[in-house]
Amino acid sequence: MISTHTIKTCIDELGSITKVDLCVLDLSGEVVAQTSDKSFMDVSIITSFANSPVDSQVIGDVHLFKVLDEGDPAYVLLARGDSEHAYMVGKIGVSQLQNLIIAYKEKFDKNNFFQNLLLDNMLLIDVYNRARKLKIEVTAPRVIILVETKNSRDNTAREFLSGMFGSHSGDFVTAVDENSVILIKTLSKGQSYEEVQKIATTIADMMNMEAMLNVRVSYGAIVNELKDLSKSFKEAKMALEVGRIFYAGKKVNAYNTLGIGRLIYQLPESLCRIFIDEIFGGKDVPDDLDEETLNTINKFFENNLNVSETSRQLFVHRNTLVYRIEKLEKSCGLDVRKFDDALTFKIALMVISYMKYLEKNKT
Repeated sequence: MISTHTIKTCIDELGSITKVDLCVLDLSGEVVAQTSDKSFMDVSIITSFANSPVDSQVIGDVHLFKVLDEGDPAYVLLARGDSEHAYMVGKIGVSQLQNLIIAYKEKFDKNNFFQNLLLDNMLLIDVYNRARKLKIEVTAPRVIILVETKNSRDNTAREFLSGMFGSHSGDFVTAVDENSVILIKTLSKGQSYEEVQKIATTIADMMNMEAMLNVRVSYGAIVNELKDLSKSFKEAKMALEVGRIFYAGKKVNAYNTLGIGRLIYQLPESLCRIFIDEIFGGKDVPDDLDEETLNTINKFFENNLNVSETSRQLFVHRNTLVYRIEKLEKSCGLDVRKFDDALTFKIALMVISYMKYLEKNKT
């Protein structure tokens, strides 16, 4: 139903222009909004009119009108003033309120439709039937962009996203839980993942900087059929989770660039433990290493196993870096200067991060 604020704004503007006193009441005679503090008439008259078969009536200098919702009364509008003038203003007010009811119902219906579509709560035949009624194009390139917010009770992210992407462009903003906002982005034919990445990055940057919201963004695959949006949504959710575990420093994660993180995320915990035991045996695992050594190794990987460049960026002597690498080799048996050992160690770090994530989510 329309908000009281919207109804108040509507009749205030109309009353200000026409100089006619207006009042909107519900079917029980309770005032929803009015343009003046003056009382119009007794509640019993209002309820009697609401239950009568006529759509309009005049009592003294007050015109009574029913505001209909699909043929059924939703509100009663009163207009007081010069007889003919007040009647015309009242009819205009009824028309505006009925159009607002239609617009709000359409918005609610679309929101409900997309929520059920994303959660796979609809039969395929219902998807096409409801899409036709809501005038939603069935075949168009779309992608799900998921925005995770820290504050579950804050609607700022949804309002900000709605302001950036209006429904007139075919985009739609909704939510299926308290911790994230979903943008269903309609793309032009030929738009690539590179352009989707730019859109997602813009969202992250603007929300983090302008709206002061600490958000993380992910997106799924581009789909060409409306029915496949749930697939893109699941992929965006996975990208968000995988990014949280393995790529915590990235604000935007795409499903199509998750790499090895996607594989590890789908491994059972028992297989992860077997892998860690096989690689390290009774030796120290990376989780037991000091922070200095781990930071050194991560920087070493960032520089493609280049000792000279890594020592320069860490502001340490080359020999100091070599000493740290050899210290790691003695503790866990892997020489990260060799590609195979470096690859094994890198995967082991990711598997351990995943195991810690699983352990945390058990509690």
